[in-house]
Amino acid sequence: MLKMFTTQLTGVFKKIEEKEEFSFEDGSRLLAQAFVGDGSIYLLGFGEMKAVEFEALEGREPLRGAKVLPAESLDVLESADRVLLFTRYSNDRQALDLAQMLHEKMIPFVAVSTVAEASDEDLSQLADVHIDLRLTKALIPDEVGNRYGYPSAMAALFVYHGIKFTIEEILAEY
Repeated sequence: MLKMFTTQLTGVFKKIEEKEEFSFEDGSRLLAQAFVGDGSIYLLGFGEMKAVEFEALEGREPLRGAKVLPAESLDVLESADRVLLFTRYSNDRQALDLAQMLHEKMIPFVAVSTVAEASDEDLSQLADVHIDLRLTKALIPDEVGNRYGYPSAMAALFVYHGIKFTIEEILAEY
């Protein structure tokens, strides 16, 4: 079972890397603007995506200048700040409400989620840059046709690290 999960998870990572290559670059450039403009990168993960917050702030290699965005108040944000949101699906109501407020305050942001269904009210439409996790179903089939093993936090951490590495490359060029 572990071998199958590893193979499937590797495929997820590869698909994200291949299909979202330009979004990684665009999102990282947008976020790097915070450092150039004396701003901060604010992160917010919904549900299991809080794992990204912990990695960015408490991990062995924290993201320089990163802060957790208090979901209840956007008053801390200034025009030089950038926001990085993580949620399981692009139609998550809490994330959409926050995205709408960011949009109204004209705070640029990157959103990371699996695109649920194409609609006008979707993070992929509201975000300045959206990175699709492409996790439409769990990875491992069981004997009765169901699936299990939905590694959304692992995929989000993969994306986070890809963004972080790209930001560091961009800032090294400065």
